Amino acid sequence: MSRQATSVLAARGIGKTVRSGEADLVILREIELAVMPGEVVAVVGASGSGKSTLLAILAGLDTPTAGTVQLAGEDLFALDEDARAELRGRKVGFVFQSFQLLPSLTALENVMLPLELAGREDAEDAAREILARVGLGERLQHYPKHLSGGEQQRVALARAFVVRPKLLLADEPTGSLDAESGEAVIELLFQLNRESGTTLVMVTHDEHLAQRCTRIVRLVAGRIAD
Repeated sequence: MSRQATSVLAARGIGKTVRSGEADLVILREIELAVMPGEVVAVVGASGSGKSTLLAILAGLDTPTAGTVQLAGEDLFALDEDARAELRGRKVGFVFQSFQLLPSLTALENVMLPLELAGREDAEDAAREILARVGLGERLQHYPKHLSGGEQQRVALARAFVVRPKLLLADEPTGSLDAESGEAVIELLFQLNRESGTTLVMVTHDEHLAQRCTRIVRLVAGRIAD
């Protein structure tokens, strides 16, 4: 059985080119990547190397100029936008540098949202349980503006893991946090990931953090370095 056939995520021949003024700007070139169940993969590279663009394409949030991505055996770009969103809702959790919480919803409501969209009747109970797990059991009714950066990222972790995703994609998850808060969030992220058996792909500029992952993928000028 091939590596792609057993992978949670497989990118083949991914390229991304955008128009910039009078010229084409090549962001990604011939990306080949297979991520196996349970792996913790760090994607590292200098600013502008294409890390966040690659992560967005792997999630089906951006479309490549060339190549294909298979998520849990399904070709993302053979699906329409609605079908991609439905697949992400079932299979993928996200953690972003900027938290991406809805400001008009409480911590509890932010975590309940993906479960409600999936039609889960136990949305509130599941959200309460995981918020308690991340240490926010007393902050359920607080809005994001009343939470610290570290607390907001804990809410984001709870929202990502509450759906029990096969794959978690994290884009600079500590980039907006001070060192102490960032370390606490990373410890929690790795712990939740181990407990859940989730596959993790994380973009980071932090070499120390990358070294804690099971594999490092280095991007240089839009290519995976050997």
